[in-house]
Amino acid sequence: MRRQLLLCLLGLLLSCLPVSHAQSNTELVQVIPPPMRHAEPPAATSSMEELESRADELRAQKAYLDALDYYRAVLARNPKNGTIWNKSGIVELQLHRYREAKRDFDRAIHINRESADAYNNLGVVWYLQKKYVGAIKEYQRAIKLRPDSASYYSNLGAAYFSKKEFERATFAYNEAVRLDPTVFEHSSQNGVSAQTTSLEDRAHFEYVLAKLFAKQGDSDRSLQYLKRAMEEGYKGIDQVYKDPDFEQLRSDARFTELMASRPPAIPE
Repeated sequence: MRRQLLLCLLGLLLSCLPVSHAQSNTELVQVIPPPMRHAEPPAATSSMEELESRADELRAQKAYLDALDYYRAVLARNPKNGTIWNKSGIVELQLHRYREAKRDFDRAIHINRESADAYNNLGVVWYLQKKYVGAIKEYQRAIKLRPDSASYYSNLGAAYFSKKEFERATFAYNEAVRLDPTVFEHSSQNGVSAQTTSLEDRAHFEYVLAKLFAKQGDSDRSLQYLKRAMEEGYKGIDQVYKDPDFEQLRSDARFTELMASRPPAIPE
C-alpha cells in the first residue's frame, strides 16, 4: 500500500514537470568540461622550429593544452628562449591561469628586457585581475619600447577607463585610433579589448569612441559608435549638439536622421 502511494505521488510530480518536444530541457545549464588534449605528444625527433610551428597551429585552433605541450618541449631544449616563454604565457592567459601566465611573461622579460609584447601581456594579466595600476605601468613600459603600437594604447585606455580616469582614457584611445583607425574592430592574441563593468560604462565608452572618430573626420565610424551609445542608454547623449568635436558630423544628414530616430535603449 505504501509503495503504491509513493508511485502515485511520483507520477503526480512527473505530470507537473514541463514537457520538452526534443525530450531535453532547453533551460538546462551544462557545465563545459575541462579542456582536453587532442594532438599527438611532441616527437623527440622534431626540430625546435617544427615544435614551435606546431604549437602556433594548435594555439590558433584553441587547442591550448596541446600547444603548451609543444611550447614546453621547445623550452626543455632552450629554456632561454624569451619568445617561447611569451607565447606560453599567452596560452596560460587563454586558460585563465593568471599566476602561470605572469610567471611566463616575467621569464620572457628577464631574458629580454626589450620585449614590448611581454610587458604588454603582463599588463593584461594585471588588468584581468582588476589590478589596474599594475596594468597601466606595464602598458606604459610597452609603449616606451614601441610607441607605434595601437593595441598597447588601446589596452592602456581600457585600464584608465576601468579606473574611471576618462580624460586619460580618451587620450590613450585617441592615440590608438590615430595609429590604427580599425584598432577596435579586430582582436589580438596578445591583448584584450576594453572591458567595462556596467551597461552605463559601456555606453560611455561607445560615446568616447564616437567623439574620437568624429574628431578624426571618420563620420561612418562615429555614427556607428554614436548609435551604440544611444542603444546602450548613454545619459549625456545631448552633449553631441554642443561638443565642438561633433561640429562636422552635425552637418551630415545621417546624423540628423540618427538623432531623430533615437534608437531605443537596450534594457540592462
